[in-house]
Amino acid sequence: MPKSKTEKKDTVAALVSGIKSAKGVVFANFQGLTVAQTEALRKECRQANITVLAAKKTLVKRALEEVGLGDVATNNFKGGVAAFMGQSDEIAPAKVIATFAKKAELVTFFGGILEGKFIDAAMVKSLSALPSKLELLTKMVGSLNAPILGFVNVNAGIVRSLLNVLNNLQKAKA
Repeated sequence: MPKSKTEKKDTVAALVSGIKSAKGVVFANFQGLTVAQTEALRKECRQANITVLAAKKTLVKRALEEVGLGDVATNNFKGGVAAFMGQSDEIAPAKVIATFAKKAELVTFFGGILEGKFIDAAMVKSLSALPSKLELLTKMVGSLNAPILGFVNVNAGIVRSLLNVLNNLQKAKA
């Protein structure tokens, strides 16, 4: 059943507010997936704090024009379009969809929005290969902590050596 004008306006408004508030947006096609696969994708998105909104190309184009990205060619969007809007991490939508696309080959990238600029599908795929923000922070903390751990291990080694010498002296006297 076709959407009414008010439903279309609501969809465009939801897209505009989602795009403005999101740190990263990815546009993809997931038509052809089974209901179970679609629900699994939506569940993964919810767990990663990603909002999913499916809309027609014309509604996406209107939303992009309202956001100030009217020069984006939505002609290469084939089929229905779903906007995956990451609220907490810039590359989370790209990572989640790329991971899911390995299981379901029907999912294809159309492009995305990063830092207020439109990026093409190739850039979205390259973003999906980057480590997440949490992984990068974990690596940084590990790198900062390494010298401290080395210092502690060196000091513990000195104390251990002293104890070994004292134990050997005690055994020699006994």
